Amino acid sequence: MLLPVIMAGGTGSRLWPMSRELYPKQFLRLYGQQSMLQETILRLEGVDVAEPMVICNEEHRFLVAEQLRQINKLSHNIILEPVGRNTAPAIALAALNAVENGDDPLLLVLAADHIINNKAVFHKAIRIAERYAREDRLVTFGIVPDSPETGYGYIQRGEKLGKESDAPFCVARFVEKPDLATAQHYVESGSYYWNSGMFMFRARKYLEELEKFRPDILQACQSAVSAANKDSEFITIDRDLFCACPDESIDYAVMENTADAVVVGLDAEWSDVGSWSALWEVSDKDAGGNVLSGDTFLHDAHNCYVNTDEKLVAAIGVENLVIINTKDAVLVVDKSRVQDVKKVVEHLKQNNRSEYRRHREIYRPWGRCDVVVQSERFNVNRITVKPGGAFSMQMHYHRIEHWVILSGTGQVTRGDETFLLTENQSTLLPIGVPHRLENPGKIPLEILEIQSGSYLGEDDIIRIKDQYGRC
Repeated sequence: MLLPVIMAGGTGSRLWPMSRELYPKQFLRLYGQQSMLQETILRLEGVDVAEPMVICNEEHRFLVAEQLRQINKLSHNIILEPVGRNTAPAIALAALNAVENGDDPLLLVLAADHIINNKAVFHKAIRIAERYAREDRLVTFGIVPDSPETGYGYIQRGEKLGKESDAPFCVARFVEKPDLATAQHYVESGSYYWNSGMFMFRARKYLEELEKFRPDILQACQSAVSAANKDSEFITIDRDLFCACPDESIDYAVMENTADAVVVGLDAEWSDVGSWSALWEVSDKDAGGNVLSGDTFLHDAHNCYVNTDEKLVAAIGVENLVIINTKDAVLVVDKSRVQDVKKVVEHLKQNNRSEYRRHREIYRPWGRCDVVVQSERFNVNRITVKPGGAFSMQMHYHRIEHWVILSGTGQVTRGDETFLLTENQSTLLPIGVPHRLENPGKIPLEILEIQSGSYLGEDDIIRIKDQYGRC
């Protein structure tokens, strides 16, 4: 049986403003009916696989847990990286965790933010790879290129390993992202694949090769896993020990050095959705070549990608534009210039703007909070608490809070008293009084929260008790 290892790190800055540091593209529903993480896992239906192991940033833990719960795949299977250290250490964490009980599964390493439309071809490639991975090969999946793409690394194939038409090849070499002329040569030669970043190998084989070529990475990961906290619903890697690990990709650390690398060709309508134009290319279009999502009106517009969160977006007499509207930002860019979106993110970071890091709507383990109004002396938030969800028992030194129930039933603890509130009822939480809000009902609880005071920062939340381990 295969153990899927889903790499769910990264920030996806090229898909700003929908993708943010605290809510990157792998957790968005950009293509299909589910988020990209959920689609990656559900795409494996029909293959004999174990429950997936997801590796993600510590800040995304509750987001990942909720998305796994929604598809019934949550089972103490989330590894939290305290800091990003690239793919070689991340995969080592999964491999070490897998062999801890004496097992040696085949790891199927997948990125959480890829599109693969032809599942039948993908499943066939997995079955081919499985045969060679069981023979102690390190298999990578090479995408059959359909254009001279300069944004991907390439894999040159060597000797064929069988007589079958779909037999894999030994890896001759990995090459960096080329210029256009070199990429054109690669495609015309027919002996190069795009490097997909997907792999399959035995867990112990990967660790053996890592020890051979990068023992420093392996030792750092072994120490961090040995000190990991596995008592909660997450596998929390030790921060100090993992911070000492070198930052290195699996390509540089292992695949370019091993003598056992094999590449399986994959022609399954794949995309890494690395830009808005890439998303336009793979999406269904109207008669004018436009891709539309949300409340839109276009007249005499062609080959545009328009995605709006709430407000109506109207466009007239335009071509080849990407128009993205979220609750707190609007992006308009020519499709040929979408790689420059990262310049916006760089500008926001340099100026300490929150829009690069988070959306106006923030997801919490208990639900979500939409920051409707934000000012120096007061904030207005629309809060949704899911059934069974609860705030931490907390207090504030600098602000008063006023809660108004919009729908559902809330159980409020305020000091020594506990009481229920329903629609149109409200309560005041004075400075210094411990308080807590819970949703004991079967439907989401919606409230309006008004915060006022001399200081409204997140660090004025003094948590006393918390069911999500945040104290």
